[in-house]
Amino acid sequence: MKDKSTRLFYILGAFFLANAILAEFIGVKIFSLEGTLGLNPVNINLLGIYNLSFNLTAGVLLWPMVFIMTDIINEYFGRKGVRFLSFTAAGLILYAFLMVYFAMFLSPADFWIEQTTNHGVINMDRAFRAIFGQGLWIIVGSLAAFLIGQLVDVTVFHFVKAKTGSNKIWLRATGSTLVSQFIDSFVVLFIAFYIGAGWDLKLVVAIGIMNYTYKFLIAVVLTPLLYIIHYFIDLYLGKGAAHKLMEEATEK
Repeated sequence: MKDKSTRLFYILGAFFLANAILAEFIGVKIFSLEGTLGLNPVNINLLGIYNLSFNLTAGVLLWPMVFIMTDIINEYFGRKGVRFLSFTAAGLILYAFLMVYFAMFLSPADFWIEQTTNHGVINMDRAFRAIFGQGLWIIVGSLAAFLIGQLVDVTVFHFVKAKTGSNKIWLRATGSTLVSQFIDSFVVLFIAFYIGAGWDLKLVVAIGIMNYTYKFLIAVVLTPLLYIIHYFIDLYLGKGAAHKLMEEATEK
């Protein structure tokens, strides 16, 4: 742990894992982007589906950070580093879901079941089950989309880097994120709602387009953050050590 590159991998990996797991659990909430910003719904008509708006899973608050961390880890620790953390994250997410599933079937304490709040009396056990009891297909779709997106991100990142060299960080990082987020957006919806819930394919595609539009804009807006993180990592490691780590990452 005295080695700076080891500590860097630990810090980046811990942040990556924390964001991935949290994104899965807060993702149960669907929020209105327009309502949050105090705007009227956009009510877009797409593929014969009317009044589509930016109603998004709360997980979109954190997934952009997961993909930024993916690109940073990719930059300094290569394909093996990203794959190791991606499969670790998938395993931990699955473990977390299993623990929550078992917790749902624990007998609640009598005094805890009904709680009086400002919004009336709430059955806490039912609320717990409703919030954390995600369907099997949603879990399968989410995990599949996460892993496929991560592997695609790694592949596109190194393909672009091989073509452009060490320059144009924005192109390989943002470009790989845009491609992987596109796939992620549709895989999770296709598995969870087309296969799992029998939704019409046009509805799945239309919602996927709306979700990807948001992710596209966020990926572009957050591009400067990549350079900020690079700056502080170079400052922490030293430019010579950082450059050497990046060269080694290209070979991994």
